[in-house]
Amino acid sequence: MVSFEKFQDMMEEILQTFPEEFFRELNGGVFARRHPKYHPEGINHDLFIMGEYCVQHHLGRFIVIYYGSFMQVYGYLSEEELAKQLRRVLLHEFRHHLESLAGEYDLEIEDAIEIAKYRERKKQ
Repeated sequence: MVSFEKFQDMMEEILQTFPEEFFRELNGGVFARRHPKYHPEGINHDLFIMGEYCVQHHLGRFIVIYYGSFMQVYGYLSEEELAKQLRRVLLHEFRHHLESLAGEYDLEIEDAIEIAKYRERKKQ
């Protein structure tokens, strides 16, 4: 299992590879939280939120990555494979950010469809 500090270092390394334009108006930056975050639609805590793009009146725009969620879901992976998953989630959250700036919400719709599929699977 990767330590929280190592996870943060991995995240910083990945973020340094992203174009500067990705960070436009992301005034709160990107940071990791130690705890897992469970999705409210989850059943028996089986659905984790890996990251969130947030827009708040007083705090501005920022991205939160949940180390605890990564460890619950991907804790068994090698550092290299974990970094790939972290990069995938970061790109997902940056897409939310960039779409928000453009007034687009396609990814929010895609996310809602995935949650609906999850609910259907749980009914079976």
